[in-house]
Amino acid sequence: MTDAEAERHRLKMAKRKAVQDAEVASKTIAEKGLLIVHTGPGKGKSTAAFGLVVRALGHGWKVGVVQFGKGGWDSGERRVLESFPGVSWHTLGEGFTWETQDRVRDVAAAQAAWEKAVALMDDPGIRLLVLDELNIALRYEHLPLGEVVARLKARRGDLTIIVTGRNAKAELIEAADCVTEMTAVKHHFAAGVKAQAGIEF
Repeated sequence: MTDAEAERHRLKMAKRKAVQDAEVASKTIAEKGLLIVHTGPGKGKSTAAFGLVVRALGHGWKVGVVQFGKGGWDSGERRVLESFPGVSWHTLGEGFTWETQDRVRDVAAAQAAWEKAVALMDDPGIRLLVLDELNIALRYEHLPLGEVVARLKARRGDLTIIVTGRNAKAELIEAADCVTEMTAVKHHFAAGVKAQAGIEF
């Protein structure tokens, strides 16, 4: 790299830094509990939520996890995270709806999970709450959408809630502060690879 090229790069990065610094300086809210939604057909919605759990634990936060599905799965994240001090873990779903094939049981399980979620929302020590696969319970109308969204919006000011699952309802997306849609570009399952311990669970 010539001196002239190095100087052009330096000037370009200086301009970029000035724009970035101005953008950061324009933000006036220092701290706020967020409603975060991870949705879409792609892989990684729950995985991303559990990454935030690890980050929160690193800052000394207390964390709650309520799983509305995956009841029969012995997952690696559950094995590790529920043993951590400061984690309140509750797997209350009975598995996927096509496995139970019993709507009454599915509704009852979703309601029990929601009651636990509300109790954790009311616990002033909890700073981060993951509602894993809540979107599925809402999609199949196992819970009243309006009531759930209203309660999520009414959360404490210092409580961040992450909702995961495909097919997030429009009302939940509207209420959320941050929504990420995982896009399925390519998945090994389509090529015949089964779900693997350490990768899918």
